[in-house]
Amino acid sequence: MKAERAKGRKLGHLHLRYLNPLPANLGDVLKRYRKVLVPELNMGQLLWVLRAKYLVDAVGLKQNSGASLQTERA
Repeated sequence: MKAERAKGRKLGHLHLRYLNPLPANLGDVLKRYRKVLVPELNMGQLLWVLRAKYLVDAVGLKQNSGASLQTERA
């Protein structure tokens, strides 16, 4: 994030500490952004919930190989 902000990109970051119940203002927060990226270490369940419940055009970055997410892919 710091590297992209240094390039002049406007970015936001949201860390969901709990999923049930989802935060009451989550829909308002998500609608502030033109693009929403949801990185997940599973099959995209959170992405599905966010798109269905809040009607945002979120894009998923899924990795289910058992390894942690990396900033660059080999």
